[in-house]
Amino acid sequence: MTAVLDVRALRKYYPIRRGILGRQVSEVRAVDDVSFSIARGETLSLVGESGCGKTTTSRCILRAITPTSGEIRFRTETGDEVDVAGLRRQQLRPLRRQMQMIFQDPFSSLNPRMTIAEIIGEPLLVNGMNDTHARNARVAELLELVHLPAAYLNRFPHAFSGGQRQRIGIARALALSPSLIVADEPVSALDVSVQAQIVNLMLELQDRLGIAYLFVAHDLSVVKHVSHRVAVMYVGRIVEIAPTEKLFSTPRHPYTEALLSAVPVPDPRQRAKRIVLEGDVADPSDPPPGCAFHPRCRYATERCRQAVPALEEVAPGHWVRCIRTSELALQGVA
Repeated sequence: MTAVLDVRALRKYYPIRRGILGRQVSEVRAVDDVSFSIARGETLSLVGESGCGKTTTSRCILRAITPTSGEIRFRTETGDEVDVAGLRRQQLRPLRRQMQMIFQDPFSSLNPRMTIAEIIGEPLLVNGMNDTHARNARVAELLELVHLPAAYLNRFPHAFSGGQRQRIGIARALALSPSLIVADEPVSALDVSVQAQIVNLMLELQDRLGIAYLFVAHDLSVVKHVSHRVAVMYVGRIVEIAPTEKLFSTPRHPYTEALLSAVPVPDPRQRAKRIVLEGDVADPSDPPPGCAFHPRCRYATERCRQAVPALEEVAPGHWVRCIRTSELALQGVA
């Protein structure tokens, strides 16, 4: 399948400056050598603990922040491939309409002083649709697409529930018919009963419109339901990437195994023993030598403390960053 997005060796470093002259003494490696691709109509999920670099990666891809190095190759609607990482601000504007974002908090992402017609119609207005009637007709069409009545056009955000607000946010993201949507934890702020509705809506829209999703999440139960492939991040690096079923059933990295052990299983006879990771996530400004995960890994050896593992393909489509992957038999979830 054609790749809509191809990220190669993406890095984002933040300098640490001290002293009166502001000299750089170190740097925070928020994203360090991240590579992956997303095909048209595919969902790739980024998972990991808070502070591992998921949101920074997604913001670099949208060029909300400028990456330090690497390539972000995006296939435009004309079929051309553009390196988003190297574009200037003026060159980025035509691409903005093809790459959109669904935000985490539906309450703060909508302007309380604007009506729904204005919120969803704003991207259309900015991109040249000046006819109010045509714009409102498109907004009504988008509301129907996310299963909200067109009668809500002139209401304000405070009149809606959290799930309805997120539907409005999704409609706004769809306004310009993008080919890639970055969803930054789009259901984490919602009630559990509403999460399934929003996730199913996103899957329905993907089938209908062929959109590619980069889905950033913590909840692995949601990730398993929505993803085609999953990438696990730790301290700014991808430590494992694989098709969803393969990663959940046969993880090959100890960090992935620990994350999966926390997934709730409704059958007590099938519950795996919870793996509790000791300590905190490694400091990206001062990572430990060797494998960054070794201070918390129960399988770590002296080799792990010295050798920096490379991301290697251990099975078709299954990549792992661990020097002991061939020696370990790790526990997945059914």
